[in-house]
Amino acid sequence: MKLLRYGPVGAEKPGVLDGAGRIRDLSGVIADVGGAAIADFGWASGLDIENLPVVDGAPRLGACVAGTGKFICIGLNYADHAAESGLEVPPEPVVFMKATSAIVGPNDNVIMPRGSVATDWEVELGVIIGKTAKYVSEAEALDHVAGYCVVNDVSERDFQTKRSGQWTKGKSCDSFGPIGPWLVTRDEIANPQNLKMWLTVNGETKQDGSSETMVYGVAYLVSYLSQFMTLHPGDIISTGTPPGVGMGFKPPQYLKAGDVIELGIEGLGAQKQKVVADD
Repeated sequence: MKLLRYGPVGAEKPGVLDGAGRIRDLSGVIADVGGAAIADFGWASGLDIENLPVVDGAPRLGACVAGTGKFICIGLNYADHAAESGLEVPPEPVVFMKATSAIVGPNDNVIMPRGSVATDWEVELGVIIGKTAKYVSEAEALDHVAGYCVVNDVSERDFQTKRSGQWTKGKSCDSFGPIGPWLVTRDEIANPQNLKMWLTVNGETKQDGSSETMVYGVAYLVSYLSQFMTLHPGDIISTGTPPGVGMGFKPPQYLKAGDVIELGIEGLGAQKQKVVADD
């Protein structure tokens, strides 16, 4: 299934994509696409999507999962991205947190914060936890995944690298976490380590990669993180980015107001954001 959330900010309803690409309303079946719904897909047994109400028009899409407790990111997890950054592949995954207040819909505006001079893009494979995971093995890790989504790990590089401390302050600005358009359930993605990924700015290709160059794969990451913290339904793991980020160009290329970012991952849909300056 391709689950989604649609409607105004703060008033999103649950939906599902049908075979013709139309949104069908799920609000008569589940309260929301959140932890409770994706922890137990029993409600989906026998569900006839084609008999659900069709949602008219083209409503705004919200983040494809509600109530995320942890937004966990993995740094330098693509060998080719580490190389463009001039950094060695880390001996263990680099883990940092992104504030959940950064989460927005897949096509909402990206807002450059005040004082920004280096706002950057990163297309990433998002992993959405569906079953509580604590001390799980790599072999059983994928059993704890509800599905996958597209993430744009927007970053302010000066805040991230020149303002002291951890990366979090350069990763957590409002709107820096577009999620979706869909939560694609795990059964639809045969191999998360072989998905094409792309990103353009104003129609110009910047990133053209594949999840096959990830250093630490999805199963490893879920197992690894579960050794340090319990992962709960609705938690998101953003697994790193392939090469082509603005910081990697010589000279660097960063976003400016008016730019349009488009990005997508094979089988998981696409996003489109306009860059605007904060008031």
